Amino acid sequence: MNKADLKEFMDEKVIAYNNKLFLDTDPIQIPHMFTIKEDIEISAFLTATIAWGNRKSIINNSHKLMELMGQSPYDFISNYSEKDLDQLASFVHRTFNGIDLTYFIKSLRHIYKVYNGLEGIFTKYQTSNSLQPTISKFKELFFELPHETRTTKHVSDPLKGSAAKRINMFLRWMVRDASTEVDFGLWENIPSSILSCPLDVHSGNVARKLGLLKRKQNDAKALAELDANLRKLDPVDPVKYDFALFGLGVFEKF
Repeated sequence: MNKADLKEFMDEKVIAYNNKLFLDTDPIQIPHMFTIKEDIEISAFLTATIAWGNRKSIINNSHKLMELMGQSPYDFISNYSEKDLDQLASFVHRTFNGIDLTYFIKSLRHIYKVYNGLEGIFTKYQTSNSLQPTISKFKELFFELPHETRTTKHVSDPLKGSAAKRINMFLRWMVRDASTEVDFGLWENIPSSILSCPLDVHSGNVARKLGLLKRKQNDAKALAELDANLRKLDPVDPVKYDFALFGLGVFEKF
């Protein structure tokens, strides 16, 4: 396909998948349970953190997370007691366990008290053309409390070569506009143009078949290549094509 045909094809797939029906099978349904801004942010961040593996398992365990926090994540991180934290010990999703969850809750409280929340960090440290250095800065701040080394693997660092799929997905949820009632458009001071595509096995394979990606590994260099090509298709909202790549890979077995 030439560039015009590719753009037309991709735009059609965005329309097909960027709609409320997408919520039925996607972890983004979890933050859609909430209306308070901070509840949406925190539930989205924790859901994105465990968003690898079987999607049904991701959704089920994200619901368990919300139940552990009394369906009020912001109130929980703001007012938890040591007894409340003890109740988190049994949580597990793949390699993310109660030790990791307990630290995440403590760090989130710290971030909302000291840095004006998750939005505060990403807004303050954004660069003009990418949020990848910002993710690295976020990880630094997120782990400034005492923590176990094992927990650091659950926040990726693009400056160390990671494609940071889960946190890029979280940023898409927070930043892209809410016109189709899928993403939230909560963080209005960050432009969609600097978002990066959540690159995983599915989107990577489809991107290679479409000629949008040549690099074989799904790493930070591949993400930069994919971002550059998606921004040629739509410099204002390049990450809308995440819906096309994901839908083609998961639902159409492209």
